[in-house]
Amino acid sequence: MAKKSVATFKTGDGRTFTKVIKMVKSPKTGAYTFQEEMIPNEAVKDYFK
Repeated sequence: MAKKSVATFKTGDGRTFTKVIKMVKSPKTGAYTFQEEMIPNEAVKDYFK
């Protein structure tokens, strides 16, 4: 059987990072792309401003 490796960002107090996905419009073509990032939980509200 194959082993499954899992990368985690957990510490003893739970998850401290959140994956956020933001839709961004390209200035050249006008098409929308998705930008994905892993950011700390405290910075989620500031990311979407």
